Amino acid sequence: MKPDQIHPQQARENPEPHEGARPMPWVVVTLTAALLVFAVVYIARSGITAPPSWGDGRTLADLQGTPTAAAAGAAVDGAAVYAARCSACHQAAGTGLPGAFPPLAGSEWVAGKASTAVAIVLHGVSGTLTVKGSKYNGVMPTFGPQLQDAEVAAVLTHVRSSWGNSAAAVSAADVAAVRKDTAARGAPFNGDADLDALK
Repeated sequence: MKPDQIHPQQARENPEPHEGARPMPWVVVTLTAALLVFAVVYIARSGITAPPSWGDGRTLADLQGTPTAAAAGAAVDGAAVYAARCSACHQAAGTGLPGAFPPLAGSEWVAGKASTAVAIVLHGVSGTLTVKGSKYNGVMPTFGPQLQDAEVAAVLTHVRSSWGNSAAAVSAADVAAVRKDTAARGAPFNGDADLDALK
């Protein structure tokens, strides 16, 4: 474009920016390359069997989620276990959800034999279950492999003494006995068909 063809508006504009021959400082390029080489060497030399003390201290059992025994004499908070494991279905106030999840407040299953309540928590329930005259067709998961005896006892003691319920407490020994007696069971209880015999 010839100088006499440049409009005043174009003359006011700044020239278009363009990169120089070295867009990144050589220090940054060198540092990035060094870090990349270090990362590759570090990963290549790190073994999967390195002791946990070299990392964050977790063991294989921690990473696999293997339950560990509670310290001797340590109390388990049944309300906390309930909030973490049960309240999503049975609700915080034990009211359940109509047609899907039965209420625990005033339930004959909660107030009944402790061994039946323990068996339900350990092995779960599927199929139609009648609670307080209403039928529910939800599925309760099996908590036996996930909860220790003390946790099952604590959550059942909490449920059996909350929301107007006034049944006796459940001990870890009670849970251990039911766990042993029902160890051969490989599937959840089939609602009323299986549980009526345990009332």
